[in-house]
Amino acid sequence: MWRALFEAAIRFRDTAPWQWMYDSDLFGVQNPYTREIGYCCVMGNLGQMFALAVYLGSEGLQSYLKIATGEASYRRDPVEVLTTQKCLVASFEDRAELSREDRDLIKRLGLKIRGRKAWPLFRSYQPGYHPWYLSAEEVRFLPLPLNQALEVALRFRDDPALFIPPQEQSKEAVFLVRVPQKKRNRWVWEDAWLSPAPLPTPQRVIPSLDELWLNRLKKQCRQGQTAWELDYFFLPNPVQEEKKRPYYPYALLCIDHRSGFIMATEILPPWALEEKLAPTFLDLVERSSLLPRELLVQRQEVKELLAPVASRLGVSIKMVQSLKTLNAARKHLLAFLG
Repeated sequence: MWRALFEAAIRFRDTAPWQWMYDSDLFGVQNPYTREIGYCCVMGNLGQMFALAVYLGSEGLQSYLKIATGEASYRRDPVEVLTTQKCLVASFEDRAELSREDRDLIKRLGLKIRGRKAWPLFRSYQPGYHPWYLSAEEVRFLPLPLNQALEVALRFRDDPALFIPPQEQSKEAVFLVRVPQKKRNRWVWEDAWLSPAPLPTPQRVIPSLDELWLNRLKKQCRQGQTAWELDYFFLPNPVQEEKKRPYYPYALLCIDHRSGFIMATEILPPWALEEKLAPTFLDLVERSSLLPRELLVQRQEVKELLAPVASRLGVSIKMVQSLKTLNAARKHLLAFLG
């Protein structure tokens, strides 16, 4: 499987479709094994990064659109961009950019590669995780979009109107998608104009309430006079446990809205946020023996996760557009961490 991937990547590199394509020329390739659509983006027209990025499914497409529209920006918040991507990337780098594992793999395959920006590098991006080596399923899939992207790119060079949908679908949000059909034990690829699948509805894990704990806090803690700001964000330094894929931990921050005093900072792995958010808030209430006048949040997710415990404690939750005090503290913390 690895040899097929490298051969597809080298063909793509040698053709250099970034010479006539932009990263806004988006098209899809359907995974024949899962039927998920990978949305392909050819990068390199500006001469900086030469790559094919394959954004996986509607969630991947959304992460691409956030960057394309400026909602997410590498300059403004590189950590947020890195930790929200859902894609596979085949890029072409200098040899020094490859890890020992990457170089050893090329050596085992007997490939001879020379030159700057010529060495294939493959990485998997998943929300909350550091870019990592491909899984077996990803190695099997990635040659397909590389090969189909090359075919689409050559057609686009001869027909710049290739990505314009037919008249009857011109008002719909559709993409040109290469769709595989199994014929005589091989895949035959055809064009289709398809709308992205709806984004999956988030399934919140609302932990059960500890009634005794809540009743004790309600009796023992006095009502404060100020609001608290509460939010979370990714920290820039990944954490690796044993040989597992490194992840970016969340920092959960709670700040007194009036004074700017940091009430609490907790570090959580991304998969534990939903389970730990409410108990962490209750721990803070218990340690301070104080209930906030209200909670200010800037994410619907935080409001939904804290609503049950806040309601039992008689604390209102208010959604605001921006937590100015907390965001300033966040900026200082991230600058300190480098």
